[in-house]
Amino acid sequence: MKPSGPARAGQYLALLAYLVFLVFPFLWLISTAFKPPRELASLHPTWLPKDPTLANFRQAFDEQPLLRAAANSLLVAVCTAVIALVIATPMAYVMARHRSFLSRAATGWVVVSQAFPFVLVIIPLFLVLKNLHLINALPGLTMVYVVWALPFALWMLVGYVRAVPRELEEAAAVDGAGRLRVLVSVTAPLLAPGIVATGLFAFISAWNEFFFALVLMKTPERQTLPVILTHFLGAEGVADLGPLAAAAFLATLPSLVIFAVIQKRIAGGMLAGAVK
Repeated sequence: MKPSGPARAGQYLALLAYLVFLVFPFLWLISTAFKPPRELASLHPTWLPKDPTLANFRQAFDEQPLLRAAANSLLVAVCTAVIALVIATPMAYVMARHRSFLSRAATGWVVVSQAFPFVLVIIPLFLVLKNLHLINALPGLTMVYVVWALPFALWMLVGYVRAVPRELEEAAAVDGAGRLRVLVSVTAPLLAPGIVATGLFAFISAWNEFFFALVLMKTPERQTLPVILTHFLGAEGVADLGPLAAAAFLATLPSLVIFAVIQKRIAGGMLAGAVK
């Protein structure tokens, strides 16, 4: 049954309120990034800057090594996404196609691992990385992010693999295709949207992660962008709002751009994968 007129209007109103709730902080961040100090200190803040300025961006780059921190974050996030996909994709296929006690145990591990808080594992994790000489090292941070992103990535990919009909693989096998040919020509195109979505999740989670980077990265040369943003806070917790907003705005752009580009490819991949 189609919803009635008032019900449909209520749905659109709720959706609009949710969009405003999501977009407002980002729009306010942009507005703050372009406001001069005089407007930031005003007791009557305005929605839009009356005298827009780029001084906050210049000050942010002068005060903190944002480019180096962004390069560290980008390197760690890309490596995390690639390694997590390389490990999770074959595991997800085996778990989805060959259900056994081992696959059920792995699924239980995925669920249980998501319930552990960061604080519970940080001390043993720190000791393990110290013994491996990976404290204050980007490979060590990447290893942590891969381990943390792998359970959810595996859970996502298992769902995508189970959505691929077995009949397609069986039909290709009947036509004479071997197992590798079936996986490459039939299964992989259908899994492409899921792989892209999972890689995007792993990338964004590593790009935005703060707690592990704060504990494991000791020197500013190795710190990632979320940690560098905390340097705009004074000794007494007073934030330098203008440069902080400018740096935070720049930190959010890669995730937004990547999602804007990939979300079209996800939809296109779904259609392309369904065509032999």
